[in-house]
Amino acid sequence: MWVKKMSPLVIYVSAAYKDYSENPNSAPSPSEGTYVCFGGNYSVRFSPFAFPLIFTEDVLPSLEEQGVPQLYPNDSIVDYKKELRSLNRELQLHILELADVLVERPSQYAKRIGDISSVFKNLHHLLNSLRPHQARATLIHIMELQIQQRKQAVEDIKRRREEVQRLLKDAFITLDGQ
Repeated sequence: MWVKKMSPLVIYVSAAYKDYSENPNSAPSPSEGTYVCFGGNYSVRFSPFAFPLIFTEDVLPSLEEQGVPQLYPNDSIVDYKKELRSLNRELQLHILELADVLVERPSQYAKRIGDISSVFKNLHHLLNSLRPHQARATLIHIMELQIQQRKQAVEDIKRRREEVQRLLKDAFITLDGQ
């Protein structure tokens, strides 16, 4: 006999919203806890005064917490452009060294692979620390575009209103003349 399997999402929604058919205004209570997404641990907590009411606390773990040596200065003010360029050059050097090691001493490639991995993880960490700035800049850009579109819409409405007023004025003059 064929049995239809329900997806986990359908199971969750049907369990969470079981009272929805009787009371459409009901909603499941917010859940709290931690979850893992792409290898990162995130915590969710409920705050009745925050918007949205449920939010995650996304804190970028330090490289030391991940067991990776930090290859750039641990200052509060980091020159990201300079450090990214430096790490990029270091990565190129390590790749050339790996090619040299593979040709001359193939048994010693593991150390070079570890160095390259460490540089990649440092690059990735620096780029991830720029994500909040990128998100703010993106939102500012989107909002500026929306403002520009709304101003254009207002100008279009004003132009059409003036055109209609002119047509009405011409119609009244035509009717008064008859």
